[in-house]
Amino acid sequence: MRYCKILKTKINVTSMPDTLAYIEKHIDALRGSYICVSNVHTTVMSYENEHYRMVQNSAAMALPDGAPLSKYSRMLGFRNAERVTGPDLMVELFRISGKKGYRHFFYGSTQQTLDDMRTALQRNFPDMVIAGMYAPPFRPLTEKEDQEVTAQINDARPDFVWVGLGAPKQEYWMYDHQGKLNAVSVGVGAGFDYMAGNIKRAPRIMQVLCLEWLYRLMQDPKRLWKRYVVTNTKFVRYILRERFEK
Repeated sequence: MRYCKILKTKINVTSMPDTLAYIEKHIDALRGSYICVSNVHTTVMSYENEHYRMVQNSAAMALPDGAPLSKYSRMLGFRNAERVTGPDLMVELFRISGKKGYRHFFYGSTQQTLDDMRTALQRNFPDMVIAGMYAPPFRPLTEKEDQEVTAQINDARPDFVWVGLGAPKQEYWMYDHQGKLNAVSVGVGAGFDYMAGNIKRAPRIMQVLCLEWLYRLMQDPKRLWKRYVVTNTKFVRYILRERFEK
């Protein structure tokens, strides 16, 4: 797939239909690799951290979850660049899973969120197969524990391993497990919370206007103010500096 470099990070130029078609066509080739769902926050982190940038750029795909990424890609001449969010990708793949025979494993979050998500998924997508779920402890796994969980995932024979650890933890986890899992891993951040009903998506008009970050900020200002306000400001400053230097 084509990509656009934004602050040194490769962001795919794609759309939801093109992404779904690519994944369906290359599902077997993608096994063992991972897909990043990128936004302004992860792109700024990549720009500031060379190792994390390497992890992002080593992904099979880096989808433009954040609306500013696809919008900036269009400004650079990629007129077909559209936003592909993690939650939307999950829904689209869940919808066709019964027909395609896809199996799904969920890694991350808390047991309560996983339980709530299972209930919601079984209600909304009765034909999809939940191959397994695992809520890791809030500490690094030992090498033995990690090997056991990796075996557990592979024994479940998933096609997709959805990783909800939040950035940058989920990207590092997927990078460390590339080649070890017989599935494609997808880091979806707060996707589990959306599916479980813990948080709500912004109204469509706010998504179109690139204001979904503001809706999230209003829901959880104490935790997210620095991430959105500071990071968004950095993104604009870095973009302007990069364009001026060219």
